[in-house]
Amino acid sequence: MSRRTIRVLLVDDHTVVREGYRTLLAKHEGLLVVGEASDAASAYQCYKETNPDVVIMDISMPGRGGIDAIEHIRRFDAHARILVFTMHGGAVYALQAFRAGARGYVTKSSPPNLLISAVRDIADGRMAICPEIGEVLALDRVHEDRTGLKDLSPREFEIFRMILNARSTDEIATALNISRKTVANYHYSIKSKLGVASDIEMLYFGLRQGLVGPVSPAANSGK
Repeated sequence: MSRRTIRVLLVDDHTVVREGYRTLLAKHEGLLVVGEASDAASAYQCYKETNPDVVIMDISMPGRGGIDAIEHIRRFDAHARILVFTMHGGAVYALQAFRAGARGYVTKSSPPNLLISAVRDIADGRMAICPEIGEVLALDRVHEDRTGLKDLSPREFEIFRMILNARSTDEIATALNISRKTVANYHYSIKSKLGVASDIEMLYFGLRQGLVGPVSPAANSGK
């Protein structure tokens, strides 16, 4: 008996990466790519147009990131089934993704067959978490992270990441379609929840938590 067809939407800002996903999915019976998007805005529009069974969503994208995109789609369709497929293996990313409404989280270092099984699990209404993320979430629970990151809402976490990526207030406001004042209010709330007094302290906080990498000396050497 043949499987029912699972209609998939791919969301990743790299064309070559999406082509790889499409090729992988095409090798498996019952998986059909019905749309592709390179950013959060086009992902939302494509979701409304194609009504996929499963969305494979990256987190790091230009403009609105994947966490915000998940929340946006879920506000449109509370039953949307979204699988995060990303390079980020930290517990905080996974927790924020699930808080935003994701149904699964698989890292890009996972074997290809794990992505396929995760798509099928989510299409059937089950959660899907790769072993790597299951382990870091378990360890995080044991150590009871008290940094304040868990107190951030998905929107606050997305703005926090944009600030760490040196996005200006105007850039954040434009990307998220909110006012500069709203961005400033979020900025203040984020600093308060993290217990930092300035953007410099926020940057050091991000470095300590592994949310931003240190600048390579070669990047400023002019070579």
